[in-house]
Amino acid sequence: MTPQKDYDVIIIGGGPAGYTAALYCGRAALNTLLLEKLSTGGQMATTTTIDNYPGFEQGVGGFDLGMAMKKQAERFSAETRPAEVTSVSLEGAWKTIVLQTGETLRARAVILAMGASPRELGLPQERKLRGKGVSYCATCDGAFFRGKTVVVVGGGDTAAADALFLARICKRVVLVHRRDTMRASAAYRKPMSECNNLEYRWNSVVDEILHDQVVTGVQIKNIQNGKTEEIDCQGIFIAVGQIPNTQLCSGQIQLDAKGYVMAGEDTKTSLAGVFAAGDLRQKPLRQVVTAVSDGAVAAYMAEKSCLSE
Repeated sequence: MTPQKDYDVIIIGGGPAGYTAALYCGRAALNTLLLEKLSTGGQMATTTTIDNYPGFEQGVGGFDLGMAMKKQAERFSAETRPAEVTSVSLEGAWKTIVLQTGETLRARAVILAMGASPRELGLPQERKLRGKGVSYCATCDGAFFRGKTVVVVGGGDTAAADALFLARICKRVVLVHRRDTMRASAAYRKPMSECNNLEYRWNSVVDEILHDQVVTGVQIKNIQNGKTEEIDCQGIFIAVGQIPNTQLCSGQIQLDAKGYVMAGEDTKTSLAGVFAAGDLRQKPLRQVVTAVSDGAVAAYMAEKSCLSE
């Protein structure tokens, strides 16, 4: 049987929220372990250039920023381990984490920072073209398309907000939605109607991304009459929702109807000693800078939790 190892804090997820939490926990002299099953930086690492993170006038590479965060956390003795968590038991004074290797770990506090994954369209080449014209975050990448033509896919609040944001900086914005009206809240309707460079393609879906080395356009299909249309564009912003990575903790802590962890600005979940930081938490804005903020708060709350025992 694999021996059990104990920590003060275990952080699950190596994105900006996780590594900020690791940094703060390390500086608080807590015995801290961060577990990340994929690459350092999480979803942030898939962004070629982050243009809206404070302190980097020319932007910063997502992978580079993730590696810098990792090194900084490790400088304060936070341990990082590439490992996949297969199950967790979060009730009680000691939380149990089981790894794919069969190893069992325990911690007095756990910070959940597994993030959320953008919902994809499932088109060929979609993943390959991410960062080459395919984006899931207008506020992150919109500045790279200033004065150009872009397509926004979706019909909810995120798609509406993305279209409005992009319409301010892009030459032409085409919004593609599978229904004949937006599902976005009424607050978006008036400003959208006043955008002279915003066009609509109702009852339509994107069925092909046109490209060479980068995106050159999209082919859309009207789902009512089957007619297709090619739209020349330099970018496609996909805003059809996100999937919170909360499968591990489902059934143990309180989640909302969409699967996000119900935790306020103090990052406390429905279980004592368990905290949620970053994109998996219920929140109005999901950005690197808000994930970093969550990580700092979660570490502070975890420290208080450990000291109170």
